[in-house]
Amino acid sequence: MADVMADWGSEIAVGTLQQARLDGVLHTLLDVREPNEVAVCAISDSLCIPMQQVPQHLGELPREHPLVIMCHHGARSDQVAQFLRANGFTNAHNLAGGIDAWAMVVDPEMARY
Repeated sequence: MADVMADWGSEIAVGTLQQARLDGVLHTLLDVREPNEVAVCAISDSLCIPMQQVPQHLGELPREHPLVIMCHHGARSDQVAQFLRANGFTNAHNLAGGIDAWAMVVDPEMARY
């Protein structure tokens, strides 16, 4: 299943992530939004570390399985994914469209902001 993740490249679509979750593919979903944003809506089992705090938490992030980074629309998470890749995280993937795309495509009942 790791080969499937390697095919994702630097960005993953929300539908692809949902299928991986349904298939039980081991991964970590890193939510880099601020706590007030996470309070509005979140994806279960996400690791929440605000973007500005990620550099202090590098030692806590997995390198052995895919690390999917998300924010509201995908811009901040793309910056974090690039930062992580520059720091040796070859497993970092940005969630295209962020949690907003997740709410529109995967979970229409989820609150949006």
